Amino acid sequence: MNVDTPRLIYLTREIREIERLAQARPECGSLMQKAGLAAAEYARELLGEYGRTVLVLAGPGNNGGDAFEVAAQLKHWYYRVELVFAGDEHQLSEDALAALRKWRACGGNTYAAPPAALRPDLVVDGLFGIGLTRALEGGYADIITGINRLPGAKLALDIASGINADTGAIMGCALRATHCITFIALKPGLLTLDGPDYCGKLGGEIRVADLGLNLGVMPASKGATTSSDSLRQVLPPRPLNFHKGNAGSVGVLGGAHGMVGAAVLAGRAALKLGAGKVFLGMLTDHPPYLDHLQPELMLRTPRELLEAGLITAFAAGPGMGTAKSAEQLLREVLDAGVPLVLDADALNLIASSKTLQARLPKRGAASVLTPHPAEAARLLGCATAAVQSDRIQAALDIAQRYQAVVVLKGNGSVIAVPDGTWLINTSGNPGMASAGMGDVLTGMIASLLAQGANARDATAAAVWLHGAAADSLAAQGQGPLGITASNVIDAARTVANAVQRPA
Repeated sequence: MNVDTPRLIYLTREIREIERLAQARPECGSLMQKAGLAAAEYARELLGEYGRTVLVLAGPGNNGGDAFEVAAQLKHWYYRVELVFAGDEHQLSEDALAALRKWRACGGNTYAAPPAALRPDLVVDGLFGIGLTRALEGGYADIITGINRLPGAKLALDIASGINADTGAIMGCALRATHCITFIALKPGLLTLDGPDYCGKLGGEIRVADLGLNLGVMPASKGATTSSDSLRQVLPPRPLNFHKGNAGSVGVLGGAHGMVGAAVLAGRAALKLGAGKVFLGMLTDHPPYLDHLQPELMLRTPRELLEAGLITAFAAGPGMGTAKSAEQLLREVLDAGVPLVLDADALNLIASSKTLQARLPKRGAASVLTPHPAEAARLLGCATAAVQSDRIQAALDIAQRYQAVVVLKGNGSVIAVPDGTWLINTSGNPGMASAGMGDVLTGMIASLLAQGANARDATAAAVWLHGAAADSLAAQGQGPLGITASNVIDAARTVANAVQRPA
C-alpha cells in the first residue's frame, strides 16, 4: 500500500464501538450491505470480464454475512459463484441471516467445503474477520490450507482469515490473500508483523472502504500511518538567507574497535539529511583521522564532543560496544541537555543497568529509542516473543517506562509516544534486512532533531523516509536484493529533496 497522507488506524474494540454508534443512526444504513457492495465492486475490478468463476468463503460471524452479500451481488452481475458456508445458520446474526437468505433467493448453492475440482478465477475470503481471538484448527484449517494451494487472486474481506487484527499475528494458520478490502478504517494487523504478507501488501493492495461513515464524528483513534506529510513538516523549504548554523550539529558517539563503520554510517546519514555539521566521537583506541569518502565529517574524541558544547543533537550507540568506558560515556550523554537518539549497544547498556534505567526518564531533553524486537525485550525484561505478540503495546510500554519516543523496528515499524499515541510505518521492503540499516536510521533521526524538529515528528519523518528510500531503490531495479545501508543514505537524500520541493 502506497500511502502519501496519514490514515487513521483503529483497534478492534474501537471499530466495534464505531459500528455500535453507526447502527444507532438510521441514516448510516446497513453496514453489512455497504461492505458487501464495496467488496463486490472490488472483486469485479479484479475479475474483469463477466462469466468468470468466483469461490466465496463465508464463516460463522458477520464477516460471513459480508461474504453472502458479495456472493449475491456477483451472481446478480452474471459471474459464476460458488459459496462455501463454514458455520451454523442458526447462530448467525439477524443481518448475516438476511444476507444468506438473499443468496439463496437468487438461486445460489451452498457447500460445506470447496469443490475438489473447482479452479476459481478469484477466491473471496469471508471466513473470519477482525473478531478472531482463537487459533484456527480442524475444518477451518483444512479449508485455509486447501485455498492457499490454489493459484490466482484471493480477496480478503476486512482482514485475511487467521490474522489477528490488532497485532498481525498468525492465529494457528492464515489465508494468504493477494488483495484486501478493509472496512471503515485500517487495522494494525494489516500493517505489522505477519499481516502485510497475508493481507495483500506484498505485490497486491489493501483498500479501505469507509462505508460512508464520517470518522470525524466517531471516537478518536490514537493510531495512524506514517506518510511523506511528516517529512514536509520537519523539512520545509529553506530561506535563501540560510547558513550551516541554522541546520544544527549532530554528535555521534560509537565506533568501538571493529565497529567503526556503524558510527560512520550514522554520521553520513545525518550529514546527507541536512545537518549543518556532523561530529564523530569514536571509542576505538585507533580512530581514523578522516573519512576519505565523506571528508566533511569531523572526527573528535568522545570527550571533546561531550565537553565542547558544540552539539545540538546526539546519537549514541552505533558500534558503541558495552565496555565500562562506553557505559560511562552513556551516563554523561544522558545528562546532556540536548535531544538524544539511543540505538544498539546504548540500549543494551541501559537494559543491563538500573542506574541508567532510572536516569533516562528524568532527562531534561527529548529522547528517542530505536530497538529491534530483541533489544525491546531486554528493555522490558521479557521474551522477544512477548514483544512480537503485541508490537504496539510493547512499544507503548517502553515509551511510557522511559519517557521517550520509541521505534520498534521490524515489518511495519511501530512508533510510540509517551502520551499513548502511536504510528505504524507503511514504507520499506525486505531489502532493508541488511547490516547498518539501523545506524542509518539513527543518523537520520538525529539530523532532524538537530534541525529543530520535535522528537515525535523527527522520528516519524525519518522512519518513513528510511523505508521510502529503500522502496525507490527497489523501483529502480537496485533492490530488494542487495540494498545496502550506504545505498539508502543517498536515496534518502534524493527522496527528501523531491518531497520538500514545492509543487
